[in-house]
Amino acid sequence: MSQTILSLKNATIYQEHNAILTNVNLDVKHGEFIYVIGKTGSGKSSFMKTLYADLSLTEGTGTIVDYDLTSLKESDIPYLRRKLGIVFQDFKLLPDRNVHDNLEFVLRATGWSEKEEIQNKIEEVLDKVGMKSMTSKMPHQLSGGEQQRVAIARALLNDPELILADEPTGNLDPQTSVEVMEVLKKINQNGKTIIMATHDYALIMKYPSKTLKCEDKTLFEVVQRTI
Repeated sequence: MSQTILSLKNATIYQEHNAILTNVNLDVKHGEFIYVIGKTGSGKSSFMKTLYADLSLTEGTGTIVDYDLTSLKESDIPYLRRKLGIVFQDFKLLPDRNVHDNLEFVLRATGWSEKEEIQNKIEEVLDKVGMKSMTSKMPHQLSGGEQQRVAIARALLNDPELILADEPTGNLDPQTSVEVMEVLKKINQNGKTIIMATHDYALIMKYPSKTLKCEDKTLFEVVQRTI
């Protein structure tokens, strides 16, 4: 039996004071790749934010990478996020630091101190996303796709158990989206669990996988031909 990495039971997801998804029941096993789709405002981002504790889970039960979302203390959130790799639509790279220093900043902030270990880890994650030769580039010198690859590398730094990708191709053209998707699929094939919120149905058709849909305050699995 595969290890369960995320479990939600009778959970209600709130956006401010409004219940946006109700009675959510979901188990995600280690190694799965899952899309979350739905119209703007249907709850995709609120669902993702609840998983990385940007929004609190106040109704139902939920565990993610061995953390209980309903009893999570504020002081636990940084430790939870070290076990998650989070990829955003807008990259969120530090504009005044080059690629290497963006990644070193995260490692030092999460407790790494040995210079050689830091260097080796940075090279390892950049190699995984095809950006090993770009360490000295500043973010503004990179294309959108290259910036997102660096953001994915950043998400891998602390060897997360689960990657949450919230519209990772939302700001990219179709060809670049495919390139970024190839990176994510390769990471998944190497054993990482990925949950990806997206509105890019062309990618889902090209790279079919388990798909959950947010609609009418519910989250349910859909088969590809009905997407």
